[in-house]
Amino acid sequence: MRIVLLGAPGSGKGTQSQRLMQREHIPQISTGDLLRAAVARGSELGRKAKEAMDGGRLVDDALVLGMIRERLREPDARSGFILDGFPRNLAQAQALERLLKTLRQPLDAVVQLEVDYTELVRRISGRRTCADCGRVFNVSTSPAELSASEPCPSSGAPHRLIQRPDDNEATVAERLRVYEEKTRPLIEFYRARGLLRVINAEGGLEEVTERLEQALHAAPQPAPAVRRAVRRRPARRPGTRRAVKPVSGGKRKRAARVSRAVAAVRVTRAAKRAPKRRRAGAAKRSRARR
Repeated sequence: MRIVLLGAPGSGKGTQSQRLMQREHIPQISTGDLLRAAVARGSELGRKAKEAMDGGRLVDDALVLGMIRERLREPDARSGFILDGFPRNLAQAQALERLLKTLRQPLDAVVQLEVDYTELVRRISGRRTCADCGRVFNVSTSPAELSASEPCPSSGAPHRLIQRPDDNEATVAERLRVYEEKTRPLIEFYRARGLLRVINAEGGLEEVTERLEQALHAAPQPAPAVRRAVRRRPARRPGTRRAVKPVSGGKRKRAARVSRAVAAVRVTRAAKRAPKRRRAGAAKRSRARR
């Protein structure tokens, strides 16, 4: 199953991706993780990405797509994948669509996780991330997992939980504004392709996971029919004349040729009728003299 998860920051995409990965046995592909791994390996794409990040620039979409292409060619992604954090705008969605078509791995579903913005603020401010493995926890939605005895798979020690600098209420409003402007249009993009599923992502963790599973295994939704707009002429007010559009030179020439052709036909018909008219006139005068 090939899936894209959409949702505002704090909607639970990362948490649900991890749970879905374990249930479906398919990898979660996070562009952030791909960038960090490429930089750590020192690959060509990683070096280019590092140059952009060190220069304070955004990583080019072509580089990100190149990393996704490499990742999808790995054996564990053959049976499916979960894209988390990409695409973020229409240009990326269109580029991803072309890439997956080339790889013959089209998407099966796109799930939009809907959460009220007040709840998003609470979630984001309570989010904690392990500094070693990147696993996401939350002090408000899953406090029991914070004290879990399971060690960090990267360090073998207890998880070192930190709060990301942008996970605070001061920056949430701006992040949500950017999401509404850039990412929200993707909903209509994927709805037009019949791929979109929308679920309520509020509630308990297991409850949301169950909704996600049901949406993924539901019958695909047909793409909406596209209706062409009917152009109607504006109503003309009584006593007014309809504006005459200016005629182009080409149209004037064609009209002149048609007029000349019509005139020639009329002259020919008149010439044919002339002898008959003369004979009729002579006969009429002869009868009058009698």
